[in-house]
Amino acid sequence: MLRAFLNVFKVKELRTRLLFTALIIVLVRFASSIPCPGVDPAALEKFIQSMAAKNAGGVMGMIDVFSGGALTHFALGALGIMPYITASIIMQLLVPVLPQLEKIQREGESGRAKITQWTRYLTIVVCLIQGAMVTMAMIDPSRLGLPTPASPLFVGNSTVFVLVNTIVLTCTTMVFMWLGEQITERGIGNGVSLIITIGIVSRLPHSVIELVQMAASGKTPGGQTFGPVHLLLLLVVFCAVTAATILLSQGYRRVPIQMIRKTVGKSMNTGSTYMPLKVNFANVMPIIFAGAIMMVPEFIFQTLASKYGGIWMTLTTMFRQDGIGYMIVYGALILIFCFFWVANQFNPLQIADNLKKESSYIPGISPGQPTADFLDRTMTRVTAGGAVFLLVLALFPMFLYSKFDIPFMVAQFFGGTSLLIMVGVVLDTMSQLESHLTMRHYEGFLKSGRLKNRSGH
Repeated sequence: MLRAFLNVFKVKELRTRLLFTALIIVLVRFASSIPCPGVDPAALEKFIQSMAAKNAGGVMGMIDVFSGGALTHFALGALGIMPYITASIIMQLLVPVLPQLEKIQREGESGRAKITQWTRYLTIVVCLIQGAMVTMAMIDPSRLGLPTPASPLFVGNSTVFVLVNTIVLTCTTMVFMWLGEQITERGIGNGVSLIITIGIVSRLPHSVIELVQMAASGKTPGGQTFGPVHLLLLLVVFCAVTAATILLSQGYRRVPIQMIRKTVGKSMNTGSTYMPLKVNFANVMPIIFAGAIMMVPEFIFQTLASKYGGIWMTLTTMFRQDGIGYMIVYGALILIFCFFWVANQFNPLQIADNLKKESSYIPGISPGQPTADFLDRTMTRVTAGGAVFLLVLALFPMFLYSKFDIPFMVAQFFGGTSLLIMVGVVLDTMSQLESHLTMRHYEGFLKSGRLKNRSGH
């Protein structure tokens, strides 16, 4: 593998692509460290320190993870690339629902270009909404369920602060989106995914330092015992969870496909291939959807508890991110959204029709409706196993946080959205690098077999 990395720098095109990608990443991280206009850095730093032990979940916590902590410091890249991801998800869900969009998508390259253009317009709308929300939350953090700061976090007129920073955050996100597209076209890997991954990885050094400090002090922030042995066990668990995540990301069920090829004359030849049905077809989408929805009951219960107390206070405790009620409902939503995503994106009838048109069939299964029923049953079983696996992976960081007092900044790397995105993007990028190397007759990263991209090929 070391030789493969050295070979990367021997190929001029690959060197250029890697340097271009690195330059874009540096620009993105630079923008994520410059405070927005009107922010009081001293007051914000004091407020962040007072909230250091609090775990911010829901949509805002997810945006902060994707932006590499830029939201916490209200930097130019506070929204990161999350609005574009949100707009892309919305468009993906609308395409199978609206026949007009589905018809446009089938128009080939021109249709996909139209969908992409509309996604960009929708990104601007999402940016304006999210930008206004986080900017108004800077004026009054209690809107996010956080305590009121000792001193204002901004200077100047509040209306001007909201308008200016909403525009600034929107423009920064659109620039990030454009830079991501440039990486995809002229660099290595999927640009948008790489920007998200770098934002997540940027928090890793701080988490490692926090682990070392806990091992040196012998205690966790909550006072539980934590020594070098615990640190070693945690590293072993991290390796095991990462390996399991790779299996989940790369796992698929092979469905054999028999093809009939017509040759010159009246003779016919047959060939065989397979259709990969991914175990984790929905990737991180169920976790993102579930996290967004679970922000609502927590906010409602906090509001009612502040007014009426009683049972609402109990529900507020249960639906904190480390509460038993939150975990149960969150897990149920992940399972539901796994099947919901497959139902929207996987069309067995269309696949069966395409196989029939191409004179292909599944051995032992009649073409047409029986093939569609077989694919539907098979995909349901595969998704069931993948959904349970994804559920465990999503809840494991919360378990570490609530039961073993591991800081959430550290625990988030042991599963959930962060680990899934990092593993998926690293595998995808290495797959592209290996393709470039093997095309130029260099040795790849693996001597036997090869890395697979996200589509399973």
